[in-house]
Amino acid sequence: MLTLPRPEVIITHESDLDGFVAGLLLQRLAQKLHGGETVPLQAYHYNFWKQRDLREKAAWVTDFTFEARLDKPGWLVVDHHVTDTPAKNCTLRHDLNKSAGLLAYELCCEHGLGSPALERIAHLNNVSDLFLENDPDFEVAGDYAGLVKIYSFWTLHALVGGELEKLLDHPLLEVMAVKRRVEDPIGYEWSRQGIVEISPTIGFVDNIVGNTNQIVHQLLDRGASQHTVLVTLFRRSNLVFASFRSRNGEARKVAEKFQGGGHANAAGAILPKTVRTVEDGVEFLKQMLNPKVVAPLNPMASLLDGLDLDKK
Repeated sequence: MLTLPRPEVIITHESDLDGFVAGLLLQRLAQKLHGGETVPLQAYHYNFWKQRDLREKAAWVTDFTFEARLDKPGWLVVDHHVTDTPAKNCTLRHDLNKSAGLLAYELCCEHGLGSPALERIAHLNNVSDLFLENDPDFEVAGDYAGLVKIYSFWTLHALVGGELEKLLDHPLLEVMAVKRRVEDPIGYEWSRQGIVEISPTIGFVDNIVGNTNQIVHQLLDRGASQHTVLVTLFRRSNLVFASFRSRNGEARKVAEKFQGGGHANAAGAILPKTVRTVEDGVEFLKQMLNPKVVAPLNPMASLLDGLDLDKK
């Protein structure tokens, strides 16, 4: 069993259910291990996370790619993203085949905090985050994942009062199920007909109704676009967020161009503050993701350069 130092803060990913589940589980674990005290929970999107100073002597971080700046004594990192950085000083729990939420739940179980309700939530989160299409709970798991996308991290946190068990069979899941059955087919057809080329390999998918992640997945799965990466944009808190999806491992590479990150086939980034609308975002992506064309030399100038005009 790991001996875990008391963290000054617990830091998690704000954009999805995995960060929500992992963050709340680690907060509960810290509370049990360290005298019942509630350790502050902070959540960040990738761009803000990369800019954050890491001044704490001890912290627990989850659902962010492990990197050298996190390799500090007294730090715990629980993650499942691809990394080339070896852990020399921190405690690292890492498994590419498990979600951060499942890894956090396994840590909780090691310290006597397992329960049927938490196990169920950890399973549904794992199915949705790893996109396990063949799991019988795949559609329901997508409904759970949609809660964070639709209602946002901190709104959902307030609704359940920080108690993860209250998320299980929450009444809002009825809303998500209806949206899936009714809105997704409509949204798929609408989006399929309006894909806009950002670059030869990247297409922008507009979406006005339905679960955007599910719709984009279906577009890629059914080969509805010739683009290997599809991007969606949405505006929140005066910022424009980009979500990249692929099936060939290219999504994260594109997101990293904008200081973002995530999984190989599911990644995200926040566009600069100067990008104020989705329309601005489309134009910005076009400018940034298309190689600049170098103007050809003046053919007459080139011809003259090759002539010795002093010769008669």
